[in-house]
Amino acid sequence: MNHLVCCAALVFLAASVSAADAQDKLPLVKVVATGGTIANTPSGRLNAGEVADAIPALKKVARLEVEEIIRVGSSAITVENWLTLVRRINEILREPEVTGVVVTHGSNTVEETSYFLSLTVKSDKPVVLTAAQRQFTTLSSDSPKNFLQAVRVAASDEARGKGALVVANDMINAARDVSKNITYRLETYSSRDIGVLGFIDEDRLTFYRLPVKQHTKATPFNVDHLQKLPRVDIIYTYAGADGTLIEAAVAGGAEGIVIAGFPTGSGTPAMDEAVKRVTAKGIPVVMTNRGGMGRVIDTRPKEKRPLIWGDNLTPVKARILLMLALTTAKDPSEVQRMFQRY
Repeated sequence: MNHLVCCAALVFLAASVSAADAQDKLPLVKVVATGGTIANTPSGRLNAGEVADAIPALKKVARLEVEEIIRVGSSAITVENWLTLVRRINEILREPEVTGVVVTHGSNTVEETSYFLSLTVKSDKPVVLTAAQRQFTTLSSDSPKNFLQAVRVAASDEARGKGALVVANDMINAARDVSKNITYRLETYSSRDIGVLGFIDEDRLTFYRLPVKQHTKATPFNVDHLQKLPRVDIIYTYAGADGTLIEAAVAGGAEGIVIAGFPTGSGTPAMDEAVKRVTAKGIPVVMTNRGGMGRVIDTRPKEKRPLIWGDNLTPVKARILLMLALTTAKDPSEVQRMFQRY
């Protein structure tokens, strides 16, 4: 009997050692948590380590190290939080053993945080953001699977060099293109008229296209020593809008303005007059499309409107790029080139 017990113990020990060896050979992925629904339960917000521990499949994908930067809903994320976040991520990615980073985030502003990171992270290692529509312990929660899929992408060599990515609902979106479009349904994330980069299936992840706009190491934006970014406000266009909000934003300290314009790339005549007044003071104004899809162009070139054209960026993405552009350039023509590149 003792002999059998000894044999069983040896088998168990060998299996444990083998499992530990296999775990040690997995890629190292660091999880940087900021809070959001993905870590939320009806009784309170979990820390990211508790979320990871509750998903056993993660242990077959990567070695995880988890740290929490903040623990808030994404509606409370600030520009100062972004600066703290990117500095920490850049430190992590300089560690040779790290394969990639996963950022857990609330869904409301993940499209903004991801684009900011895509412009300011200085590594080609994967940076993957994920969020959830349903709280972690609720019926049909998407939180565990989104967390798992994000780690799978961050651990993959195929995800290198593609800028920051947003992973949810089995889809891989480029940070520049993705938007949250639906309040609570799982299919909320869309890259609009451009489409997703790829999909995550049970057996593998597959990329079907590449982002071609420059990002990460190809941008000039270094925020390591910045405590804040220039203030940029977004002004929405609607029938009958005058220029009051544009001028109020400048009076309130805005160093740049983004117009969420009509789909044809314009505001109202009264807004156009206000734009002329503020651009004469050296305040750059970027025109975007409030509808969120398609590239805006100058359809009235003879008027020589003093605008920077926001390409196909949504207003919130254009705001991020303009804030960063103003840290390196003041010439409107150079800022316009940035909107064409990034």
